[in-house]
Amino acid sequence: MSELLLIRHGQATPFEDDTDRLSKLGEAQAWAVGTYLRASGVAPTRVVHGPLVRQTRTAVLAGEMAAGDGWPAAETLPGLAEYDGDGMLRLLAPVLAERDPAFALLLHDAEALRENELPDRNRAFQKMLERLLNSYLLGETVHPEVETWADFRGRVQAALENILSSPNGSTVLAFTSGGVIGSVVAGVLDAPDASVLKLNWRVRNASVTRFTFGSGRISLDSFNETGHLSPQLLSWR
Repeated sequence: MSELLLIRHGQATPFEDDTDRLSKLGEAQAWAVGTYLRASGVAPTRVVHGPLVRQTRTAVLAGEMAAGDGWPAAETLPGLAEYDGDGMLRLLAPVLAERDPAFALLLHDAEALRENELPDRNRAFQKMLERLLNSYLLGETVHPEVETWADFRGRVQAALENILSSPNGSTVLAFTSGGVIGSVVAGVLDAPDASVLKLNWRVRNASVTRFTFGSGRISLDSFNETGHLSPQLLSWR
């Protein structure tokens, strides 16, 4: 049998102009993951990550802390990229706001509180994002420049199948994002699409989700482990 560890990237910078980089907290979380993997004796035979900067950087920092040059060279799997959150906010949100007055108010509140301190900013943003992503999942709000939900789920499944083709006895580390982790977990459990978003909202930065796989089967062993993170290192966004 083989083992797969899905690791969410460290905290990024969603409220800044460049949303695809690690914050200082995110870097500390990545180091904590590496320290934990080293202390746990995890010896990966394969390391993969999505193409986003926050995913790649988390893999690099965790690897440096865990093993220096001792890990196998990391591979980029495009299918591990998160859904296009920036594209949704830029292109889908105005479309939904045009026809949905209730969402328009949520969008207005999120934008008005963008510069505020936590938790007000996160609370307003989360309410708006949940409504937007639910509409996206149902196919109610689309744009030709934004990947569809079906395409997102399809490429995540293709990336998982790539990982499951690893030789028997493999230990695979995959650095990715909350939506991807939610999609994989829901798929393994044969849960409906709506479960993906519910899982996504619970996945903490730098958490670990474990699976055992082999002989064409995959089983979920744990979800959203955060025991390696101190209270000061816990975050969802």
